[in-house]
Amino acid sequence: MINLVWCPSEEHTASEEASLRALESLMTEFFHNCTTNERKREIEELLNNFAQQIGAWRFCLYFLSSTRNDYVMMYSLTVFENLINKMWLGVPSQDKMEIRSCLPKLLLAHHKTLPYFIRNKLCKVIVDIGRQDWPMFYHDFFTNILQLIQSPVTTPLGLIMLKTTSEELACPREDLSVARKEELRKLLLDQVQTVLGLLTGILESIWDKHSVTAATPPPSPTSGESGDLLSSLLQSPNAAKLLNQPIPILDTESEYICSLALECLAHLFSWIPLSTSITPSLLTTIFHFARFGCDTRVRKMCSVNGSSQNSVLGQERGRLGVLAMSCINELMSKNCVPMEFEEYLLRMFQQTFYLLQKITKENNAHTVKSRLEELDERVLCWGRQAESYIEKFTDFLRLFVSVHLRRIESYSQFPVVEFLALLFKYTFHQPTHEGYFSCLDIWTLFLDYLTSKIKSRLADKEAVLNRYEDALVLLLTEVLNRIQFRYNQAQLEELDDETLDDDQTEWQRYLRQSLEVVAKVMELLPTHAFSTLFPVLQDNLEVYLGLQQFVVTSGTGHRLNITAENDCRRLHCSLRDLSSLLQAVGRLAEYFIGDVFAARFNDALTVVERLVKVTLYGSQIKLYNIETAVPSVLKPDLIDVHAQSLAALQAYAHWLAQFYSEVHRQNPEQFISLVSTALEAITPLISSKVQEKLLLSACHLLVSLATTVRPVFLISIPAVQKVFNRITDTSAQRLPDKAQVLVCRALSNVLLLPWPNLPESEQQWAVRSTNHASLISALTREYRQLKSNAILPQRKVQLEDKILLLWVCKGHSHPRLPVSSSIKVLSSSVVQGSQSDHPSDTQRFRRYCRKYLWRIYQVSTDLLSVAARIRADVTDEMLSFFLTLFQGLRVQMGVPFTEQIIQTFLNMFTREQLAESILHEGSTGCRVVEKFLKILQVVVQEPGQVFKPFLPSVISLCMEQVYPIIAERSSPDVKAELFELLFRVLHHNWRYFFKSSVLASVQRGVAEEQMENEAQFSAIMQAFGQSFLQPDIHLFKQNLFYLETLNTKQKLYHKKIFRTTMLFQFVNVLLQVLVHKSHDLLQEEIGIATYNMASVDFDGFYSAFLPEFLASCDGVDSNQKNVLGRNFKMDRDLPSFTQNVHRLVNDLRYYRLCNDSLPPGTVKL
Repeated sequence: MINLVWCPSEEHTASEEASLRALESLMTEFFHNCTTNERKREIEELLNNFAQQIGAWRFCLYFLSSTRNDYVMMYSLTVFENLINKMWLGVPSQDKMEIRSCLPKLLLAHHKTLPYFIRNKLCKVIVDIGRQDWPMFYHDFFTNILQLIQSPVTTPLGLIMLKTTSEELACPREDLSVARKEELRKLLLDQVQTVLGLLTGILESIWDKHSVTAATPPPSPTSGESGDLLSSLLQSPNAAKLLNQPIPILDTESEYICSLALECLAHLFSWIPLSTSITPSLLTTIFHFARFGCDTRVRKMCSVNGSSQNSVLGQERGRLGVLAMSCINELMSKNCVPMEFEEYLLRMFQQTFYLLQKITKENNAHTVKSRLEELDERVLCWGRQAESYIEKFTDFLRLFVSVHLRRIESYSQFPVVEFLALLFKYTFHQPTHEGYFSCLDIWTLFLDYLTSKIKSRLADKEAVLNRYEDALVLLLTEVLNRIQFRYNQAQLEELDDETLDDDQTEWQRYLRQSLEVVAKVMELLPTHAFSTLFPVLQDNLEVYLGLQQFVVTSGTGHRLNITAENDCRRLHCSLRDLSSLLQAVGRLAEYFIGDVFAARFNDALTVVERLVKVTLYGSQIKLYNIETAVPSVLKPDLIDVHAQSLAALQAYAHWLAQFYSEVHRQNPEQFISLVSTALEAITPLISSKVQEKLLLSACHLLVSLATTVRPVFLISIPAVQKVFNRITDTSAQRLPDKAQVLVCRALSNVLLLPWPNLPESEQQWAVRSTNHASLISALTREYRQLKSNAILPQRKVQLEDKILLLWVCKGHSHPRLPVSSSIKVLSSSVVQGSQSDHPSDTQRFRRYCRKYLWRIYQVSTDLLSVAARIRADVTDEMLSFFLTLFQGLRVQMGVPFTEQIIQTFLNMFTREQLAESILHEGSTGCRVVEKFLKILQVVVQEPGQVFKPFLPSVISLCMEQVYPIIAERSSPDVKAELFELLFRVLHHNWRYFFKSSVLASVQRGVAEEQMENEAQFSAIMQAFGQSFLQPDIHLFKQNLFYLETLNTKQKLYHKKIFRTTMLFQFVNVLLQVLVHKSHDLLQEEIGIATYNMASVDFDGFYSAFLPEFLASCDGVDSNQKNVLGRNFKMDRDLPSFTQNVHRLVNDLRYYRLCNDSLPPGTVKL
């Protein structure tokens, strides 16, 4: 066993040497492959014990100066780090002085030979000392750093120290008091001007030195690039000449120093405010170095002979460009720009767009795309750099457009249109998909800016649009080209159309972002956009419509007689393009309705007529079922085109509705023809033999026609009659559930929703009501037949078996699924009918429902108690139906029936049943309980007195049966729904707890409302309080919101019972949560809630609660408690109060950390 113990004595060199050897042996053993985990734990415990010994740092100082073992050095520095950050307060002042003296000397002596990670760790430890002691006890801390930077021998070390200081002191961790954090920030700000001057000097001197001494470079392929655009950007021949100077070739040491200086600047810019300390000279110098990233000549010169050394040089030069752009982006990200700094910003934009011109300049040596690929590839082999120059430049462009375009556009010196031309070239030569997506995002930001500008300045609309028209038309054309295989096949074939990421494939994301840009241009330039898009659509439609001539009859059906490989490939590309263009046309539908309907009528009519023709064509010749030479490719293409044509036509449902309202009294033949033809295209597709993608598209279109357009003649069209017969025919093969529900919803809406443009007297409600009752009756026939089995107790076994059989058959070949599908159809019908835009329609629907759904209610109630015992998933589906009923028809169902259902639920959900359901985490049983609680939520928030008798039972169920089961469980199951129910009980039934009257409110002597059901109210509040002690952050946020809402609406915090018995208990819990950092993401919400509670009784908070809270705090002495109390100012405004709260929390944690660091037996005065 190796002994590693410090033995304090005057002469302990031998002991130090022995300990060093022991430590080296232990560290080697610890990291050896053969060492067991048990042995590693023993070594770890031994090392931890050694680190806790008083004076162990002396040994570590010896270890650092005497070993070359990396593990030993890192361990020794960790001991120092722990000492400084956690135990520094208890270290004797003499020891502190020795440490402050020895560690910098050690760094200075060995910084060139230490591994970089050891050197950086040692720098961090010294900066940690400065964080604690500068300037009072370590007055030369920052002066030493400045001296290191100014000495050529130690400049790199000084820059590392400076960057570490910026990182650790500007935004320190919470192991400092707020006062100390503020002091450090002020101290650093006082040094900013000096530091920026030093960094500027370093970068300028290196640039100038190598610019003067550099050999004459070979002819540059980018020389002579100034041109008209550069002159217009810079407004200065001298500036253009300066930026066109050759980039110097730096030696390795100079590049290293420049990269460190730029890293320092990037971090400094992240926290210092924009001010004149950031001089034009510094900005110009940064842009000089940004040129390293976009100059391919430097890369070529560094890759001569292919040596690894030159390759590294090329990477470092590229790194300088990336770091310089990081500095620029840090400045760009600041939205608050002082007036005096705006001129600097303009200069920065001018210089950056000069770089953009260099990047997008075409010449004999490079195309734009090859240059961008080279600049993007350069980063792939970097070990330390994760981002490329192109990514940084794209970030800059995004920041410019999103943050600064509005202030820069008004400057006549800045040519915005020319900038857009450069951005266009930059966008459409991106080497990667992600780069292209990022550029599309920038264009989206620009189009949003332009749209909002036009809306706020309608008088100047034409002038603004004329300025940007050419750029927008070019953008639209190129984006459309990029989504077509005809122009962009190689890139589009690289896109993944199978793997889902955020519910979309890479191809879908590409198409969606492209179409968003197209739509935004359409909003600005509708005529240009339509004239650009429609001819392209027409060309592809001609190919699709011409396929009929290639359809031949074979022995097994119809076959597409296109077999040549090249022809199949061309057809595949054309079909893919047609699918994309159909989606584009559908996306633009919203720009043909409303106020512009008449002006753009002819264009929209042309589109709709073509879409109707295409959908009918596809359904008539059944291209979706046709045999092809390449079935794995062409058949999905044909199905997709047909489905997209239906979806595109569906997008124009609102246009058809407006068309109907305009022509219903005069010349409606054209409209009738469009709708009838569309329905002829839909009907053949309502079949279980049709592919689901196509079937669902047809069903959705049918729903839109029945719901949005709903012409009076719809029900009389033979195609609709055919669908009615198909869906009610018990012998027909059943549609998939989704399609069945959609078709039933459409047919129900045809009968239930009012015909537009007709008075009430012409709506034929009596006939339509009867037809709707017949439809529901036919759809639920088998479901209602289950009732007869439920009547006789002796047949309950057969009933259970039948329900089980019907449910298990789901998804198989069984022709009818009454329990599952009937419930879904009914739920859909109730939802649709009870959510009409017109109250009169809703009331009419509810009256009809009461007539023909009564028997279904009774069947469902009888089945529920049986189903609950055998299948939780059946119960879950049935409760979904009941939830839908309560949400849509609770009043029409009446009190007796509601009471019957609630009683059935209460009997079903006994405490034992609840426990069994809830304790299986994430199970269907939990979902069933949650659905039940949602039903109760609907019941308790109904206004009036109808459902008030249920309140005592509901509260009792919650607090006596459900809450005890979930209270101590960490699982979030059921909790959110339970607390929402309790919130609804309070929010919608306040008078159940607090009686109020007009007399009471005007009598001066009656200060408080009369309290009733106090015990239940207290139990609910206690449950809310307990939820704040649990780790679930989502539940915490929800319940805090509920309390705040109750206070806003009902003055919860002001009620006497809350104010006198609960208020400061809640405040105490919220403060403890902040202190323990268990819900740090909610700091702001907790601070606001604390203020709202304290503001009810500020006097009591400051005079009683705060002293009691501090007195109860463990881990701090009385003097520290007094300081905490004094620092909490008696402010009564929200910002100051919450700032005081966070200061109290921070300083309390800091004092506890300090006290924990004191050695045992320390006397505190």
